[in-house]
Amino acid sequence: MTKKSGLSFYRKEKRISKQAMKETGRWIFWGLAMVLIAFVFVYCFGIKTSVIGISMQPTLYNGQEIFIDRFSYFIVSPKQGDVVVFLPNGNDNSHYYVKRIIGTPGDTVLIQNGLIYINGEIYEEEGNYDKIEDGGIAENGITLGAEEYFVLGDNRNDSEDSRSSNVGIVMRGYIIGRAWFHLQSGDTRLGFIK
Repeated sequence: MTKKSGLSFYRKEKRISKQAMKETGRWIFWGLAMVLIAFVFVYCFGIKTSVIGISMQPTLYNGQEIFIDRFSYFIVSPKQGDVVVFLPNGNDNSHYYVKRIIGTPGDTVLIQNGLIYINGEIYEEEGNYDKIEDGGIAENGITLGAEEYFVLGDNRNDSEDSRSSNVGIVMRGYIIGRAWFHLQSGDTRLGFIK
């Protein structure tokens, strides 16, 4: 038998192996999973805003940047003591307000003689706050309905909050999320908000 020499125009058909298909599919799956995880993380924890005014001093300062956790309130309801970010009266044209929740749905909030009463008992707070000079709409007591929250700024005598008719009671639907991280003034270190 003699072997023919010369040019051959016959092309061998290339086949993609099952192993290569599986590996490609695995890379596509994990790539899409990472994009989805990044999207969810940014949506839930990546919102950043700045504190406007001195109403949350000494906890937060004017111009200080904070990160908003929108995810946790999908699982649990806002609770007393949480620092929340909301739109007053649901006004999309307003800047975000940052305040601390004092009263939750069903609570009766009364502010008299500089003290806060929740359901007839003095509200004990962690922290050192000034006596309140003006009880606003809570001077005669106010009972919160379902999905209603009463908020105050930590700088109690220099804060526009639920005592004011401009802000009033905060509906659950107006709360954007919980303020959970802040940048320290003057540098880029992060800190939890208490």
